[in-house]
Amino acid sequence: MRDTTIGRERIALIEQLIRPYIRRTPVIEVGGADLGLDSVRLLFKLESLQHAGSFKTRGAFANLLTREVPAAGVVAASGGNHGAAVAYAAGKLGKPATIFVPSVSSPAKMDRIRGYQANLVVSGERYADALAASERWAAETGALLIHAYDQAETLLGQGTLAMELEAQDPQLDTLLVAVGGGGLLGGIAAWYSGRLKLVGVEPEAAPTLTSALRAGQPVDAEAGGIAADSLAPKRVGEMMFPIAQAFVSSVVLVADEAIRQAQETLWDVLRVAAEPGGAAALAALLSCRYRPAPGERVGVLVCGGNTAAVDFRTR
Repeated sequence: MRDTTIGRERIALIEQLIRPYIRRTPVIEVGGADLGLDSVRLLFKLESLQHAGSFKTRGAFANLLTREVPAAGVVAASGGNHGAAVAYAAGKLGKPATIFVPSVSSPAKMDRIRGYQANLVVSGERYADALAASERWAAETGALLIHAYDQAETLLGQGTLAMELEAQDPQLDTLLVAVGGGGLLGGIAAWYSGRLKLVGVEPEAAPTLTSALRAGQPVDAEAGGIAADSLAPKRVGEMMFPIAQAFVSSVVLVADEAIRQAQETLWDVLRVAAEPGGAAALAALLSCRYRPAPGERVGVLVCGGNTAAVDFRTR
């Protein structure tokens, strides 16, 4: 029987295994006044600079390096980032990959998946449609299905981000993390285990964890909004949910316009290009959905940068 325990010891083991394949992404401290947030100390974790453009690469390598990959290779469903990460990891390890994405996926993410030489299939309008298609493909071909968020290896891989961040700044009081299916938040929560204030950030148009916490279990939620290709999976994962119940301090909702503002602010202040999902955590601060206490040291996770919003063909 597979060990599905999600905890610090296993995260540390996975970190050692995937370390040769991932980047130790940088952190940068920014004065709160630069963003109109006086008396707040901000630390940005730029996971948007990870291989394949997002944190998902950690979970992808965790899967490929700990599970037996058949001759048919691997298959994944994704709004874009998980697919790019699996395609990247599979390419590095010499394994074939088929990636199913919904039509809502951004052209930038589709191009990245193709660039890693994966077989890209567009199926349905939303992530749930692509997931169903990927499951059929796995049943028909024998390919190894790598779930984007509801799988032990995936959560363990994402948890290595928290292990890395704690070593970079052990003094954080609070960490803001965007939520889609919850693999990232669940992995981070498992590592910190209540040792800091962990705040989930969701789009108002995709309140997956908010709905689950209200219901006491994962339930279907709206799946729309500007970040629909990364933060709108219909419902959070079964594996992450009890971890979130135990260790996530709160979840806040942000409007699409606040996410757009956060993208613009990241570019204006840091010259960091973030996709909507990658900027959602900052949106919680800028829109005052999360209000830090004076002197609070707040970490903001910029989790994805797969966007073509910056056009370098113009001056």
